[in-house]
Amino acid sequence: MSDPVPSDPVPDTPLANPAPADAVLSVRDLTVSLPVQMDRRHAVEAISFDLRRGEILCIIGESGSGKSVTASTVMGLLPPIMKVAGGRIIYAGQDLLALPERQRRALRGKSLSMIFQDPLSALNPLMTIGAQIDEVLVAHGWRDRSQRDAKVLELLTEVGLPDPPLLRHQYPFRLSGGQRQRVMIAIALALDPDVLIADEPTTALDVTTQKQILDLIRRIQRQKGMSVMFITHDFGVVADIADRVIVMEKGLLVEQGPAAQVLTAPRHPYTQRLIAAVPHLREADKELGPDAPVVLEVSGLDKTYRTSSGFLGRRREVQAVRDLGFTLRRGQTVGVVGESGSGKSSMGKVLMKLTDADAGQILLDGTDILPLTEAQFRPLRPRIQMVFQDPYASLNPRQTVGASLTVGPVAQGMKPAEARAKAHEILRQVGLDPMAYQRFPHEFSGGQRQRIGIARALMFDPEIIIADEAVSALDVSIQAQILELFARIQQERHLAMIFITHDLRVASQICDHVLVMHRGKVVESGPPARIFRAPQNDYTRSLVAAIPGHV
Repeated sequence: MSDPVPSDPVPDTPLANPAPADAVLSVRDLTVSLPVQMDRRHAVEAISFDLRRGEILCIIGESGSGKSVTASTVMGLLPPIMKVAGGRIIYAGQDLLALPERQRRALRGKSLSMIFQDPLSALNPLMTIGAQIDEVLVAHGWRDRSQRDAKVLELLTEVGLPDPPLLRHQYPFRLSGGQRQRVMIAIALALDPDVLIADEPTTALDVTTQKQILDLIRRIQRQKGMSVMFITHDFGVVADIADRVIVMEKGLLVEQGPAAQVLTAPRHPYTQRLIAAVPHLREADKELGPDAPVVLEVSGLDKTYRTSSGFLGRRREVQAVRDLGFTLRRGQTVGVVGESGSGKSSMGKVLMKLTDADAGQILLDGTDILPLTEAQFRPLRPRIQMVFQDPYASLNPRQTVGASLTVGPVAQGMKPAEARAKAHEILRQVGLDPMAYQRFPHEFSGGQRQRIGIARALMFDPEIIIADEAVSALDVSIQAQILELFARIQQERHLAMIFITHDLRVASQICDHVLVMHRGKVVESGPPARIFRAPQNDYTRSLVAAIPGHV
């Protein structure tokens, strides 16, 4: 689908005012060019704003709005294919864009520092956590090893990581997502910078971990008096953390002002659309007909992962799913919520028979599929399909969209011509042009790739769809479109759905019944309005309290 044409900036939005006296960083008329083959000329165009001393400034907008390009330009980390076409970035009386690279490198980390969105990609997998923090100190002239060791432990303690003397010797893959993000914050804070840029640091985290990271950034910012530029697409996060807000659309700065004003009285239509797209906790539950037939019945489901640390090493067991049971009816959506590590995705893999369970029953239209071999289950597999969290990773980059959509049905016995015609029709149903059939996954946006993932699942005419964090990485406006698509397809096809998510707002919007999982076990279940408005379990209460922007 083509992107909407960006709206004009609000005329009275102050873009070119002189920098206020308390400005730490001033951006004036910044324009960054894109390669000629792109869909627009500039990644950002003539944007101006100030970051004031001791404030948290949120930059919000959809993917492609220019948020991260702005941050990368400030840090001097633009990719070679992008060029600064005009403007100035003033820090400490000097234009950063006019400085030679050697001087900018000296400022990077010491005066201006950045927390990246994906810590697993940003951290070196071959270096311990302590060595990576130590590397920053060495690069900026810390020669005394004992001082560096003390600073590493101090930073790990400051960001709330457990047992710093032990953790400093761990590698990134051994840490949870929230712990890796805390390490990134420790690296960014190593030299007490004046300006901290946080680029979507909580997007992939569950609500409680996200709240911890937001609280940590806010506490350290106040403690050190830093100025923070916080990039996000979630207005709930803005409500929690921002002093002022900048809204960007297609490279243009369309609105800016105090957070309270932008959140409660947005002036620009684009800002109004973004705020309207934020999911909210539902007040009342949807009614499901009592006579809807049961399509899936799960009881006593157990799954334990067992690992050992080598020959004669200690054996480790993690009980991912414990005594799980629920019923799914035709046309119903059962939501599964909980933190990372609660067992949500393990449950989905077991239900899809992508991994074996240790005990229990999974009755698909009365047939227990748990003891079936792969060969026995293969004829039943089309009836239960999955939509994955990352459609780019789950689609073969070397196959066209058409090949990805038709290879499964053809393997199940459908004639190629019939599969091709069906793929064109389903592409229309999910809001894509049938010409997408001939293109490759990298040619599509994140929201479009997720539509392709949904189309692939629908090619089998399934009775059940399992959506595993299918909207967690999407902007709120694209997320709203995908949720609307799920709802429409479910109504048209009378599908049953299992919707796995860590976002309680999304679960409230789309689900008829919710299971709250904690350490592999369902601790509370019921209709979403009751679960989220009047939770009975302490763990559920902690999840609800952690919802960004929740009062």
